Amino acid sequence: MLSSGGEECSGMTVSLLQRILQESENMHRAERRVADFVVTSPSEVIQMSMASLSEVCSVSDPTIMRFCRRFGFEGYQDLKLQLAQSLVPSAPFAYEQIIPNDSIENIVRYADISFNIEVYTIQLLSDEAVRQNKVHKIIIMIEMGDLREGVMGEELIAFYGTILKMPNIEISGIGTNLNCLSGVMPTQDKLIQLSLYKQLIEAKFNIKIPFVSGGTSVAIPLILKNARPMAVNHFRIGEALFFGKDLFTGETIEGMHNDVFKLYAEIIEITEKPNTPTGELGENVAGNSFSMDDVTDLGITSLRAILDIGLLDMQPQYIESDDADITIVDASSDMLVIDISNSKKNYKIGDLVAFKIRYMGALYLLNSDYIEKTIE
Repeated sequence: MLSSGGEECSGMTVSLLQRILQESENMHRAERRVADFVVTSPSEVIQMSMASLSEVCSVSDPTIMRFCRRFGFEGYQDLKLQLAQSLVPSAPFAYEQIIPNDSIENIVRYADISFNIEVYTIQLLSDEAVRQNKVHKIIIMIEMGDLREGVMGEELIAFYGTILKMPNIEISGIGTNLNCLSGVMPTQDKLIQLSLYKQLIEAKFNIKIPFVSGGTSVAIPLILKNARPMAVNHFRIGEALFFGKDLFTGETIEGMHNDVFKLYAEIIEITEKPNTPTGELGENVAGNSFSMDDVTDLGITSLRAILDIGLLDMQPQYIESDDADITIVDASSDMLVIDISNSKKNYKIGDLVAFKIRYMGALYLLNSDYIEKTIE
């Protein structure tokens, strides 16, 4: 069972600036000075430290914190993040994965926008958009070193010129993917380079590019440090959103949580068993082989528990037991074996064992048809 917990954000249907404006009349004089400055100079606020804002508004740091908490934020950084989001042009689309059997017809009918890298595919989208009398918006992805998807930089101008001639296709932006395949980080230099591509295209074709999509979760630290080029205004956040992780440092981002998801698996067997298999050894179902190289005593045993979850649902390297004294042994297609010999808990059949989950583990589990998902 996969459990997800969290708090519901209220009031986000009304923009943050509108809320501040509406509530300013009910504030004390000091807080009202903060409200007035935030409403009139939001772009400056997202670049300022709390000390700087306190000085400009002639208030104390605690006044800034009270102002933040009035609107449901745990701290000043949370306020700045929401403020920055409210200043970005509203993106008229939501994400929905296109599955392999989706036809071009359905993509044009149901998707407001799609990320593209192939002239052939975009031509099909154009032809279908003409048939449906619709305009289909696209973002063109650019290869910038991570070696996943993207048009090569030296081919971008010619590529862009070809797409501009296609009827019923509107190019809404450019983007890049970093850190997902080769681990190339979206440094400030990389995002500046992406911003320069925007300037180059706009100058060459005399057009405006509304969105520059350069940010995944790994770009969050650049935002918090005010090191993001302002042209980069669209972000595709996954791991940082669900796990609060700073991918530069591995630490949890201030004000966020790393325990929103929890995996619970039931014990279906507990038996004292040898640590070393017996018989002729070959590859297991995952293609791995047991190594006898480090075996010094064939008689060693351990108390092993079998859980009702396996490789069909997850990969063991992406989960970690809440009980620090439990060791994950291995997994087969539908069972996970753990060593509970050193645990101080008296486990029995039917007990649930809780696990922390890493990002890739959550992706496996959320896409499994055999895992019950609950929200607490």
